[in-house]
Amino acid sequence: MTAGHLQIVVCAAGPAPDVTTLINTAHQRSWTTTVTATPHAMDFIDIPAIEKLTGTPVRSDYRASPGVRRPLPTTDALVIAPATYNSINKIALGLADNYAMTTIAELIGRHIPTVIVPFVNTALATRHPYRRAVTSLRDEGVHILLGPEHNWELHPPGTGNDRRLTFPWTTAFHAAAALAEEKQPRN
Repeated sequence: MTAGHLQIVVCAAGPAPDVTTLINTAHQRSWTTTVTATPHAMDFIDIPAIEKLTGTPVRSDYRASPGVRRPLPTTDALVIAPATYNSINKIALGLADNYAMTTIAELIGRHIPTVIVPFVNTALATRHPYRRAVTSLRDEGVHILLGPEHNWELHPPGTGNDRRLTFPWTTAFHAAAALAEEKQPRN
């Protein structure tokens, strides 16, 4: 797919300030982007820089004024990154307790190709709720970018800052673009 629209949802985790890497990667391949952030992620990201790059406001809440319709743009792929332990569990359960989670639930329900890049430590990842969430999301067709084939692994507790610079933003875009390409009808 040579061009498309990428919806990005950013969660409150160490790599979040670097989401501009994903935006720039998409733009270099002629994709447009919009960014939605979880409420806590708003403190992690440079909102003016993101809005300048995307040309659209960063969304974190529902419609500001009654009667003003702001639907989701036509979306070819969704990347949720960095995805926290909490967000991954909420997504799997279908919880829509904020605008970002509602956006995710709707896009997955519309069968938009979705890539999640976890930023979770190994202690949290051993928990049954997390393991069930990952399995459930994969069963639903969501691509979890994790493992040696993606050169991205979970990190030991307390080492998240060391992993920030190696976060696979470019790999996430390529995975989402490939999934969007697979979904396109053949001529």
